[in-house]
Amino acid sequence: MVLRSLLLLASLLLAGTAVARTVTVEAVLSPAWVERAGGAREPLQPGQLLRDGDRVLTGGGARALLRLAEGSAVKLGENARMGVERLSDRGVAAERVVSGTLDVLQGAFRFTTRLFGSPQARRDINIRIVTVTAGIRGTDIWGKSSPERDVVCLIEGRIFVQHREQAFTMQDPLSFFIAGRDGSRQSVAPVPEAQLKEWAEETEIAPASGASRSDGKLRLTLAAAADEATASALAERLRTGGYPLRLRAYRAAAGLRYELYVDGLSSAEDAAVLAAALRRAGHMP
Repeated sequence: MVLRSLLLLASLLLAGTAVARTVTVEAVLSPAWVERAGGAREPLQPGQLLRDGDRVLTGGGARALLRLAEGSAVKLGENARMGVERLSDRGVAAERVVSGTLDVLQGAFRFTTRLFGSPQARRDINIRIVTVTAGIRGTDIWGKSSPERDVVCLIEGRIFVQHREQAFTMQDPLSFFIAGRDGSRQSVAPVPEAQLKEWAEETEIAPASGASRSDGKLRLTLAAAADEATASALAERLRTGGYPLRLRAYRAAAGLRYELYVDGLSSAEDAAVLAAALRRAGHMP
């Protein structure tokens, strides 16, 4: 009886931990932010956990890679806005089900189930793209929301689509559907290879592009200052601008100094590209 109680307690604790880590930020090409349900905004950075009601925002040229608890991935392109709702990670082992709604309000996204290896649980995910809802169980899709239209492209697998009063299933690989904001829609059709390649590049984080990653080991030092107020002001300006800046105090021969840096970079090339981007934005001399 005692052993059974302990096993039940352990299962509940594991389930609670899984719920807390339903969506994790894996990589970011800044500038990007997470807007919390209460309205507070902070720079998006690898290792962050997203909670119900949070919204991810990316700036010009930015990208974001998110990981769901069961191993699927969400990629966001530039100038995107996506909210997360009703996140849940229920059960354990073979009975585990990850569910929730991803609300794509603007920009391009890609949802794929095998980027981080084989799925570790069943999923029940809905993706809303303003006028279109796609029900996901296991698949690879790309989509985009713009002021004129919403696009859903099925790369492989199967999705259940709802557009206004019409519901249908998309199951032919490399097919796409377009819904106009005026209520019009185009029939599902094959997607040209060149078009799919162009769309896919909108959500990819290219190598040596200046992105921060959860497994990145390098850091880029932006500045060192003797005055805490000056260092803090610069740090706040960069964080407001969507860069995951860190501030560290250390002792030097001349006394206490403050280092401002971005970590999580994978290569010297990433650091150089990020430094150049910060200079263009006026954040570095």
